[in-house]
Amino acid sequence: MIFCGREEKPWGRSLLHLEPRHSKVAAEKGPNTTMAEELGKPKARRGRLTVVLVLATLISAFGSSFQYGYNVAVVNSPSTFMQQFYNTTYLERYGRPMEKNLLTLLWSLSVSMYPLGGFFGSLMVAPLVNKLGRKGTLLFNNIFSIIPAVMFGVSEISKSYEIIIVARFIVGICAGLSSNVVPMYLGELAPKNLRGALGIIPQLFITIGILSAQVLGIRNILGNSTDWTLLLAITGIPAVVELLLLPFFPESPRYMLIQRGDEKTAKKALQRLRGQEDVDAELSEMRLEDQSEKAESHLSVLGLLSQRSLRWQLVSVIVMNMGQQLSGVNAIYYYADSIYSNAGVKQNDIQYVTVGTGAVNVFMTIAAVFIVEALGRRLLLLCGFGICCLACVLLTVALNLQESVTWMPYISIICVIIYIIGHAIGPSSIPYVVTTEMFRQSARPAAFMVAGSAHWLSNFTVGLVFPFLESGLGSYSFIIFSFICLVTLIYIWLVVPETKNTTFLEICQMFAKRNKVVIQLGDGGLPLKESKESLEEAVKVTAF
Repeated sequence: MIFCGREEKPWGRSLLHLEPRHSKVAAEKGPNTTMAEELGKPKARRGRLTVVLVLATLISAFGSSFQYGYNVAVVNSPSTFMQQFYNTTYLERYGRPMEKNLLTLLWSLSVSMYPLGGFFGSLMVAPLVNKLGRKGTLLFNNIFSIIPAVMFGVSEISKSYEIIIVARFIVGICAGLSSNVVPMYLGELAPKNLRGALGIIPQLFITIGILSAQVLGIRNILGNSTDWTLLLAITGIPAVVELLLLPFFPESPRYMLIQRGDEKTAKKALQRLRGQEDVDAELSEMRLEDQSEKAESHLSVLGLLSQRSLRWQLVSVIVMNMGQQLSGVNAIYYYADSIYSNAGVKQNDIQYVTVGTGAVNVFMTIAAVFIVEALGRRLLLLCGFGICCLACVLLTVALNLQESVTWMPYISIICVIIYIIGHAIGPSSIPYVVTTEMFRQSARPAAFMVAGSAHWLSNFTVGLVFPFLESGLGSYSFIIFSFICLVTLIYIWLVVPETKNTTFLEICQMFAKRNKVVIQLGDGGLPLKESKESLEEAVKVTAF
């Protein structure tokens, strides 16, 4: 038997029981009885958007998530001029032109250092968010954006391509941290009925960042031989904005109450975020979560891996994050230019078509924000991976027939757009939301660390392997991506439950049977009652 116990809080004592009567009581109350109702808790009001919640969301997403997307796409447009700079610098240093293989290696490093930095940034998530808090980590993370922005700006003047490579690694650390901490922060700020919508906002700003880089990278704007360093350095602007504005907004109330034990600050933060004085119901739910994980403290990654009650949650977020990156999204963008060219788009106009596909990505992510609470996370994931799977198969056929069938290149363009739509509504945006929801407070930082590592390692692997894959298999490489999408879809269908409009503890209960543990609240299955002053609840996990 695994008992959860630690120093008791002043608001109540723990009563840990796991009797079969709980199931009986729940059955009598009906399948839709929530945990809060069983415990006799005051019913929480339906959450609403407030000015403080909206501004905290927009500032943190713009200051952090925007940079992730911006730096993904910013090197694509000026790549020719950057490589010319590498070659010219080498010639001035050594008196001879750079060999083609060396230039290819240096450019590959310039691109791949970003996801590698993202991986190392993910490894920093758990220690930083536990020590500095969610908001504190986001503020600290701006160091990894402002410093490389300056390095990008002076790289041409200092005649050093090494500075660019190092700066790409550092800004990758920024992306690795922000891609995990922003969804965690917003997931803990949001009321449960808005958690999905606000959880997609970081992905929305990632797509806006990609689109911004594509627009600014147009030759007539900054994507030219004289302004490319400025194009790279713009990444520091959102960091400065966040550094100036975010300190005026609350830290995560869950972090303050559960991890810091500061109920007074947590209550004030909740009152600001909810725009009302009465937040007792939500505070009670946080105390309940705190009581349920008393023995877990702050789980390390090793502790998380050994925790039986979290086994399938961990596997699920790893599968979803790997599926997101290994589903072929980077390959689609790699092929896009040649697809547009074969369809008759003029070489100089391809950059505008690319901006158009970026706009489609933003539009569909906005759509996901509004439909996620209505349709749920699971359905969007299933539909998204299903659309991507089908689009990859059709694209393989279209690419192989485009030389023999005159209208087939247009089918290829349609497949690219359909793929982007499918990826935007599910695989791109939902894994961050689900990662926040599947884990309680003590396990969430370590879970994001594992999920982020899987995300960035998969990203790095695709960038490293795909050129060889494309060289050997050509367009048939998309069959591999369609298979990965199909496997991920089947896994989600069989394992991942719907998590919308549920508390973190209720989601933990959903996985209890699959994890072969029982998580129960109450005194021998009888409902508990609480007041504002005290909460008596229990959780005991029995492995069998």
